Amino acid sequence: SKPIRLLVGFAPGGSSDVSGRAVARRMGELLNRTMVIENRAGAGGNVAADITAKAVPDGYTLFWNGVGPLIVSPALGAKLTYDPFRDFAAIGRGVTFCNVLIANAGIAAADVKELIALAKAKPGQLNFATPGMGSAGHLAGELLKSMTGIDIVHVAFKGGSEMITNLIGGQVQLAFVTITTAKSFGGARVKVLAVTSAKRDPAMPNVPSFAEAGAPGYDFTFAYGLVAPAKTPPAILVRLNRELRAALADAEVNRPLDAQGLNPAPSSPEEYGALLKSEYDKWRKVLAPLRAKGEAVM
Repeated sequence: SKPIRLLVGFAPGGSSDVSGRAVARRMGELLNRTMVIENRAGAGGNVAADITAKAVPDGYTLFWNGVGPLIVSPALGAKLTYDPFRDFAAIGRGVTFCNVLIANAGIAAADVKELIALAKAKPGQLNFATPGMGSAGHLAGELLKSMTGIDIVHVAFKGGSEMITNLIGGQVQLAFVTITTAKSFGGARVKVLAVTSAKRDPAMPNVPSFAEAGAPGYDFTFAYGLVAPAKTPPAILVRLNRELRAALADAEVNRPLDAQGLNPAPSSPEEYGALLKSEYDKWRKVLAPLRAKGEAVM
């Protein structure tokens, strides 16, 4: 009977915004209602999550959730104004994506296996650049450290361009970047070592996964999905899940997703809820050293 608002926790233009808009446009058509994107950037998506948690649970306020608000922030022990487990109802996973590890062209490692050996020979002497504390790249690096026992130093930058400039210039040796950023490099400027997903990504079929390249069992596949306030009626969650699935099967929706290196991966509400819980358990263990230092996402 009125427009549906979809909260996105980041500013316009990024993968969260692009994917949320593409899905919302088609879902609105299927529901015969306007879906309005509301970008509420701040605290790594936590601001938008807080607004969603406090909204009326009638299906008219939804949140395009990423890895931060309901998984990483609580895993790091951040002081939250919402409960990530009690205040939300899962609707379904939307898309998955991964990061790519790239290296300065001069590093003495041709692949992940050699990189791990180099890092073990020089503990604390290699560093990896990311767009900031709690970013996808930061988490990917912390998972690699946890699984392999290497000691590489995180260097947070304010933006992607500054990060890449320092990587090419040799001020940092490694960087975790998006698929689109990795694909923009050619020639000998950087080495593209591996994707963070369990298997090769369709957007970069010639780049091995970490598991293939020397870190067995490594998998950091990110996801965006749809959640609503807790106590939203089950019938509404089922209807929204059905239209989310239909939207993700639409070729027009997939075009902007492909351009961002995003892969449609719909799920049931139950599957998405279970995924959020299992990912929280995983990251609470991985991020224990940072939690002990009080390095919460802000």
